[in-house]
Amino acid sequence: MLVRTVILFLVGFAGPAAAFCTDAAAPGVEWNRCLFDERNMPEATLAGAKIRSSSFKRANLEKADFTGAVGSRAKFISAGLRDARFEGARLNDADFTKADLRGVVFRKADLRRARFFRARLEGADFTGARLQQADFFDADLSGAVWTDGKHVCAPGSVGQCR
Repeated sequence: MLVRTVILFLVGFAGPAAAFCTDAAAPGVEWNRCLFDERNMPEATLAGAKIRSSSFKRANLEKADFTGAVGSRAKFISAGLRDARFEGARLNDADFTKADLRGVVFRKADLRRARFFRARLEGADFTGARLQQADFFDADLSGAVWTDGKHVCAPGSVGQCR
C-alpha cells in the first residue's frame, strides 16, 4: 500500500513530460542540448522551437522556419541554411561559422555575440536585428539588407557592411 501511495504522489507532481531530442521537427519543439549534425531537414518548420546549446553542424536546413526560435549557444557550423527564416529569433552566442546563409531572413532577431566567421550572407535581411558584439570576420555580406532596413551592403562587403 505504501509503494502505491508513493507512486501516485510522484505521478501527481511530475509536471509536464520533457521533450526529447528524438521528437520530430515541429513548431515549438524543445530540442535543448541536442545533436543534429549532418541531418537532412530542408523546409523544417521549427517556429518557436527551443534549441539552446543544440548542434546543427553541416546540417541541411535550407528554407527551414526558425521564426521566434530561442537558441542561445546553438551551433550552425557549416550548415546549409539558404533562404531560412529566423525572424524574431533569439540566438545569442549562436555560431554560424562557414554557414551558407544566402537569402536568410534575420528580421528583428537577437544575434548579440553571434559568430559569422567566413559565412555566406549574400542577400540576407538584418532589418531590426540586434547585432551587438556579433563577429563577421571574413563573412560575405554582399547585397545584405542592414539593420536599418534601408542600407544594402555593397558588392564585395567582406567582414563589414559597406
